Amino acid sequence: MEFNEKLQELRKQKNLTQEELAGDLFVSRTAISKWESGRGYPGIDSLKEISRYFSVSIDELLSGEELLSVAENENREKENHFRDLVFGLLDCSVAMFLFLPFFGQKIGGTIYEVSLLSLTEYEIYLKITYLMVVSGLIIWGILTLTLQNCSKTFWIAAKRKGSISLSAFGTLIFMISLQPYAAMFTFFFLIIKALMLIKWE
Repeated sequence: MEFNEKLQELRKQKNLTQEELAGDLFVSRTAISKWESGRGYPGIDSLKEISRYFSVSIDELLSGEELLSVAENENREKENHFRDLVFGLLDCSVAMFLFLPFFGQKIGGTIYEVSLLSLTEYEIYLKITYLMVVSGLIIWGILTLTLQNCSKTFWIAAKRKGSISLSAFGTLIFMISLQPYAAMFTFFFLIIKALMLIKWE
């Protein structure tokens, strides 16, 4: 008997609805429905809770193959959380462009290094573009960090593509407009993200 069938049988033996079991296990009814339909397995912590709740061992709930699948899923989730953390922190860290001297500004015949907020002797459209790139990365980073547990298909597919696209666009804009320090840092962040995707995809 597969895990999904065992869980369904144990629940029915206690005369519980999926919603009632979800409440007792502190998970969503959608999670119970997913497990019972065989579309996924609970994490290790949820498995321990199910085992304790029904007074059965984990070995009785899962076959060796299923247990291996749960462990693989758990590792994949940890990797995804770590990657989201790194992506989010890298994107948020471009906030330093606002306050630290990453931009060149020519005054008279001399080039001074200034922060983005102090960039005055420059075309307004370029400064607005810089602010949009930096603000976009910061907002995307905050979203990535706060929505780490979001399981919406759209967000899962978009979060890393959005981060890489914004970094690539920022690098290109800074290079074209001859801002080497800002370009170097955004390119460095882009390389880190690309390497992480290659390693864990």
